[in-house]
Amino acid sequence: MSEMRHILEPDDVGFARLDLDRQQRTCVPEVMLADRKHPEDALAIVRRCMAQQGRAILSRVPPALERALRSEWAGQEYEIVRYERARGMVIRRAGQAAPTYGGRVGVLTAGTADVPIAEEATMLLHEMGCEVYTAYDVGVAGLHRLFEPLRQMVSEHDVDALVVAAGMDGALPSVVAGLVDVPVIGLPTSVGYGMGGRGKSALLSMLQTCSPGLATVNIDNGIGAAAIAGRIALRAARARQAGATGVRSMAS
Repeated sequence: MSEMRHILEPDDVGFARLDLDRQQRTCVPEVMLADRKHPEDALAIVRRCMAQQGRAILSRVPPALERALRSEWAGQEYEIVRYERARGMVIRRAGQAAPTYGGRVGVLTAGTADVPIAEEATMLLHEMGCEVYTAYDVGVAGLHRLFEPLRQMVSEHDVDALVVAAGMDGALPSVVAGLVDVPVIGLPTSVGYGMGGRGKSALLSMLQTCSPGLATVNIDNGIGAAAIAGRIALRAARARQAGATGVRSMAS
């Protein structure tokens, strides 16, 4: 019980209660959504994450905050990884590499406009310790573009899960789910026109899919899609390791 109390006790910085043990408990690290936070609050959270863990993960970082982060953390003692299209950042102590646990996830997008949200998922998957394989602009408007990347991901790389991002009519995740034997996470994006724009049509299409095996997250929720896919992949990796060694070799 004392260990559980330690895991569940938040790290209080006054205005925020950080869940810095989340990855240990759930396999999903805490990610700071930065675009609605006051810059000084965001900096204070990053400082606490760096002091306690040596790593901070931020999504949707506005330009002013990025400049402040680079001013404070750029240097030989730290590494800054920038996911340009996703506006994501990972700051870590130099030499402290992302973990590698053996999970494998494929990330597909219907179009290039969906890439920023897919890259948000990719960022978190890397930080969860997964190998990530990507293929962009393979949507149903030219369905022949899908087959070779999908074959590589499923047959050659033997991915444990697929994240499929699509806007407009959101058809691609349903197509993929009807072709493969791995879990598919549909990621609707806010790409579209008129009445069905801002991702509403894509979301409803994925929720109404006729293809079994498709789970759907909310619009533009790249972090949520990655969390699901990453957990699936890490479970599969543990099973592979247990099968190879005869024991469970990765902590939950």
